[in-house]
Amino acid sequence: MTIRLLLGLGLVTLFAGCTTVPETGRKQLMLVSPSAEATMGLSAFTQLKKEEKISADPIANARVQRVGKRIADSVGRELPGAQWEFVVFEASQVNAFALPGGKVGVYTGLLKLAESDDELATVMGHEIAHVTSRHGAERTSQGFLVAGGAILAEIGMEAKDVDPAKRNMARAAYGLTTTVGAILPFSRLHEAEADAVGLRFAAGAGYDPRAAISFWKKMAANSKGGTKPPPWLSTHPSDEARIKSLEQLAPKYLELFESSRKRFQ
Repeated sequence: MTIRLLLGLGLVTLFAGCTTVPETGRKQLMLVSPSAEATMGLSAFTQLKKEEKISADPIANARVQRVGKRIADSVGRELPGAQWEFVVFEASQVNAFALPGGKVGVYTGLLKLAESDDELATVMGHEIAHVTSRHGAERTSQGFLVAGGAILAEIGMEAKDVDPAKRNMARAAYGLTTTVGAILPFSRLHEAEADAVGLRFAAGAGYDPRAAISFWKKMAANSKGGTKPPPWLSTHPSDEARIKSLEQLAPKYLELFESSRKRFQ
């Protein structure tokens, strides 16, 4: 009876917590409120600004502010609790990120590799797309669901008095199955979705979406020699798969790019 009740409650929660990514129409499980998500993003960004060195380079800061504000405007809709802020961090890592609440960080290492504003826009568009698509909250919601499944499994094993060795095997199998069969594929899906939505944001801000192809080719060359897991164990698509996808996606946004860039000439 207890297991049936928990399953019923889980199903109610599942159907009550479905949302849709506006730009793609994909349904997603969502058990985190927008306000809670924005609060967590603001808290994390505030902490990062205390721990990381903020760049004082006026050229780098002006560039990120210029591109970031245009990308934010091209989103075309209000984000709950968003207070846009763009910060350049002084570090060699080739990286950028965006957090709920409109908080965006770009590292100077990325600015060196992304030589043009077009390339920088495709990266910032990608990161902002993660936020607008609520990928972080979706992963948290999936974590709740996985944890709930683990609890149900424990209750079932306890009810059947399964011996400790078999319990450990069941736990390991559950962890492997949920990671390889659900968590990692969803992570790769989020990356692909952010590529598509991010290109739309960049093109809508008047930046050439084809710059994503040149940037990721440089990223691939920059990371050669490092050990990478097989695609099915990775959180991101392979460089080759991503570049191929971008080559197919970019032409779809050229008309939007051409019409949008006239506003900034």
